Amino acid sequence: MHYLRKATLEDKDQIVSILQTAKDFLKSQKVDQWQNNYPNEEHVVADIYCGQSYVLVYESEVVAIGTITTGVDPDYTAIEGSWVEDKNSKNYASLHRTAISEKFRGKHLSRTLMSALIKACVDMGFKDIRSDTHEDNKVMQYILSQNGFVYCGVVCQESAGCLRVAYQLILS
Repeated sequence: MHYLRKATLEDKDQIVSILQTAKDFLKSQKVDQWQNNYPNEEHVVADIYCGQSYVLVYESEVVAIGTITTGVDPDYTAIEGSWVEDKNSKNYASLHRTAISEKFRGKHLSRTLMSALIKACVDMGFKDIRSDTHEDNKVMQYILSQNGFVYCGVVCQESAGCLRVAYQLILS
């Protein structure tokens, strides 16, 4: 049985390890995402302290990770394209830094992780959920579209100094 819970500092090493193997995987796929010391241990600790970091657990092992941020994401204020529904533009959650443990890659956990993260957003009262990824990260783009997200355009990720493709899920 899989379940999602908020990450604790006890999960830090596992999260950092999952992020490192995800960075290595992206590099092997020639995706220039997460290659410049981001995200790192400082980001992980900050996400945990802010209550934004989540882990998917299977048989007492952290098998996947994700971050849920709420409120206005500065990177989403300007978009080349348009959000599906913008009337509640300040009332949305964003999914970031999702990754599957290398040991569990290929076992179709991305749908389980995304469903659990989406449910967590709904439980917090959000029906507008956004995410973004590198234009070359076709795997993540596929995962987002398979989970009901629609492509909305391109945003500029200031922290990375580059463009990202943006997706949105509106729940009724």
